[in-house]
Amino acid sequence: MDGYQCFGCAPQNPNGLQMTFVEDGEYVISEWEPKDYFQGYYKVLHGGIQATLMDEIASWLVQVKLKTAGVTSKMTVRYKKTVPIDKGNIKLRARLTGQRRNLAEIHVELFCGNNELCAESDFVYFTFSHEVAVKQLHFPDYEEFFEE
Repeated sequence: MDGYQCFGCAPQNPNGLQMTFVEDGEYVISEWEPKDYFQGYYKVLHGGIQATLMDEIASWLVQVKLKTAGVTSKMTVRYKKTVPIDKGNIKLRARLTGQRRNLAEIHVELFCGNNELCAESDFVYFTFSHEVAVKQLHFPDYEEFFEE
């Protein structure tokens, strides 16, 4: 969409994360290459960027698995280990753990380049009706999530 500049996933946003996603069974998966300018401590991925990566994949889970849009209502992050930015790509996976009315519960795991679990988070997402998502939030057709 013209003017679309999502910090998490817009491929044309030079200042963003430019994340990509694949659906794998019950999971939505992302592999992301860290850049030097996303570090906090020397060669360590900033904790706020870690949280943003996890929030973005949770959002994509809502969009792909529940076929609607949603917004973060609650986010609980547990940082377990520092995430080196020079040891390979970061891997994330998200899965739906519960749903009641318009609230979706999502668990996300973040693995560093050597596949160690470094952070995890639990989310509650407020989801919109499909009608609201399409009319007010420009929610695309499901197939558009998988176009290159």
